[in-house]
Amino acid sequence: MATLRVKRNTPFAAHHVRFRRGEGEAPALHCFVLDCSGSMLGGERLARAKGLLIALFDQAYRERAEVALVCFGGGRAEVRRQPGAAHWFNERWIAPIGGGGGTPLAMGLSSASTVLARAARRRPAQRRWLWVLTDGRTNERPAVPASADRVVVVDFEEGIVRTGGALALASQWRALHVPAQSLEYQRGV
Repeated sequence: MATLRVKRNTPFAAHHVRFRRGEGEAPALHCFVLDCSGSMLGGERLARAKGLLIALFDQAYRERAEVALVCFGGGRAEVRRQPGAAHWFNERWIAPIGGGGGTPLAMGLSSASTVLARAARRRPAQRRWLWVLTDGRTNERPAVPASADRVVVVDFEEGIVRTGGALALASQWRALHVPAQSLEYQRGV
């Protein structure tokens, strides 16, 4: 709610994001799903996504929120970080993440769904955010994980010819759609 209160009727920007937790409330969990497919390698989109991911992890660290990371690409999905406290040294383990191959979005979301469902059983009062960082270049249109309380689709698609896949996902899921450029600009990435 605090994010929406700050945002009001202006375009969404990174400085609007609030991770604060209330007294006695479990820290929020931010589950990031990073598209590492071949299409993200063009235009250095994956590198930019990793830079933004580091900035968001740093924000979570300052707010004492928990983070999790699922990467998908090349026909597989992998949970790279189980839910836990964010750390100041995030860049060291995020930088080597590579990319290439197809875009198994459904596999990535299935892995994220498992992570979020376990977190919901462990801490039912915890707020669970799902962040999908993608260019949306896939034909898959999976359902949003049921255990996600809030969903943000960060759109890395750019160029003259656009498919609008990330926007379509956000619309289908009734999620917040954010162009990556607006978050990068706000965070100085």
